[in-house]
Amino acid sequence: MRRLLNLALLLIGGAGYVAYSQPERLPFATPWREEQVSAPEPSTAPAAAPPNVVETTPLGTITDAAIRAVVDRQPISLAALRARTYPGSALTVVRTLGAGVNYSRQVVSYQSDGLKIFALLTVPNGTPPTRGWPAIVFNHGYIPPEKYRTTERYVAYQDAFARAGFVTLKSDYRGHGSSEGEATGGYNDPGYTVDVLNAAASLKKDRRVNAGRLGLWGHSMGGQLSLRAMLVESDFKAASLWAGVVASYDILATQWHPPSGQPTPTLDGLNQRFLRALSPNASLQGLRGRPIELQQGTADEDVPYSFQVDFANDLRAAQQNFTAYKYPGDNHNLSGNLRVALSRSVTFFKKNL
Repeated sequence: MRRLLNLALLLIGGAGYVAYSQPERLPFATPWREEQVSAPEPSTAPAAAPPNVVETTPLGTITDAAIRAVVDRQPISLAALRARTYPGSALTVVRTLGAGVNYSRQVVSYQSDGLKIFALLTVPNGTPPTRGWPAIVFNHGYIPPEKYRTTERYVAYQDAFARAGFVTLKSDYRGHGSSEGEATGGYNDPGYTVDVLNAAASLKKDRRVNAGRLGLWGHSMGGQLSLRAMLVESDFKAASLWAGVVASYDILATQWHPPSGQPTPTLDGLNQRFLRALSPNASLQGLRGRPIELQQGTADEDVPYSFQVDFANDLRAAQQNFTAYKYPGDNHNLSGNLRVALSRSVTFFKKNL
């Protein structure tokens, strides 16, 4: 959950370069570190900007457009993710599990970035509607990859949507369970988001699924993945985010579990602008009115409730459609209000898919 944004930002200023590097983990223990690097020879022909280079104006000003240019070259950026393709593959049944009350359960696999990714699929019993069942791409929160198991945790959550007539697919992100690849984290590496988008593409290939009625459910880290996926892929109609890590990156860098006994980390203006621009929160107009549901407890010890408030403010400022629920005293899993929360999400998807 805490692996975030291991990024470098290089600035071109006047006759030389100013390089900035960030500690491996946020929040920062120290501000960005400066070091001079010799400039290129004046006679050298202009070359393409390196991935982490921002050009200044003649007066040394760094414009918002320059920040956006370097952000767009980051693999985790929306621009980079939108430039990729997500073909997915046919869902391959690995084994059949005990059935639910009115639905089947199977462990399946699909392809993502050339990796074999496993997932838990549920499909309603009976003949599908003419155009297929609505489907929810189900994105779990952070679980230590070595402890993750396909059929453990989130059982009650997935069951609620399966009972209500939705196909659901919960991916084991790369490096989790038996999935191939390395567990790279959900915030500063695109891998998990790519797995989510390929999961959606794979669902669309299933004739039992209505590709025009596709939604996202995400918890904790899965909330961040769902938000980013929705901004990359316009086919998602709605998303329900529970206790999501959905505050802007500059807020995550300074307010998420700050180091005990040390001053609260701060960002200078340049770092704040860069992290804000890198965050999906800077591009919420890309939702184009597609609805978002937010649910979180105020006693959440893993993700501060303030993150939901900050995200709601960002959605409001972007004039986007959302509904937010607050559960006083409840925890990260909404254990005290689980039935109510699940009922609200089921109703939300029935209305919007």
